[in-house]
Amino acid sequence: MDARPVNSCTHIPVLLHEAVDALLTDVHGSYVDATFGRGGHARLMLDRLAADARVLGFDKDPAAAAEAVRISDSRFSLQRDSFTAMAALPPSSLAGILMDLGVSSPQVDDPQRGFSFRADGPLDMRMNPMQGQTAAEWLAVADERDIAGVIHDYGEERFARAIAKAIVARRSEGHPVRGTLELAELVAGAVKTRERGQHPATRTFQAIRIFINAELQELEQALQTSLSVLRPGGRLVVISFHSLEDRIVKQFIARHARAQTDRRLPVEPAQTLPLKALGRVRAGTAELAANPRARSAIMRVAERTGP
Repeated sequence: MDARPVNSCTHIPVLLHEAVDALLTDVHGSYVDATFGRGGHARLMLDRLAADARVLGFDKDPAAAAEAVRISDSRFSLQRDSFTAMAALPPSSLAGILMDLGVSSPQVDDPQRGFSFRADGPLDMRMNPMQGQTAAEWLAVADERDIAGVIHDYGEERFARAIAKAIVARRSEGHPVRGTLELAELVAGAVKTRERGQHPATRTFQAIRIFINAELQELEQALQTSLSVLRPGGRLVVISFHSLEDRIVKQFIARHARAQTDRRLPVEPAQTLPLKALGRVRAGTAELAANPRARSAIMRVAERTGP
């Protein structure tokens, strides 16, 4: 969902036209924008769809809900919920699902949301700031081993143990970490070497955000749901921004698009596979020059098979 803000009411998502081109196969169909954000994808979809089409957006962020009211098109509606709520939609009812994962530029650029170490703010990190535990609240009570596990597993950070130890040591001194810059400085002191061009706290912030919002679990659930709510010929388009997300998407598509062979059988029975993989796309040179955040984006496309 990383994007370059254009003005107060819109932004240009990464791979905008490529994603919508891949998604729309029926101008009369019903589509889901699973991560509405600031509505860039939804608006372009509505521009291209017929009068009887429908677009349903999902987003937990209150700022996204405020943006959605700007869309007066009767074909569009927003559900203030996680995209896992797609499970309540009728079977085989959708012509396409778009998932633009991660955190958006407006979220990162607002210090009060706690997603960024570029400016000081409360260590919140919740996609829905009215629900659940903040990052600061979790770090104030979590076991050192659990903190290290989250940072290692979700941030792929090799200094996870040292970072967790520093966080707990600060807490035991009566000064639990509460702000973004405080956490960033603490991590920087625990990371012995840093990747070129990357802030030493990048992986830790990513890991804690993913954990606080259960992002990977929700992604796995939503991908599974897509198999039931997509109609035959419907498209699944997923844009991810880091290897953990992309690995889940890649493996999900492969698992449901490749025949499983049993070498013990003399003749393999015909298999009906639920998905057909249609490939992956990365941002082009022009987009990378205009928006450096696009460099890590990978878009994967699959089609629901069946009669």
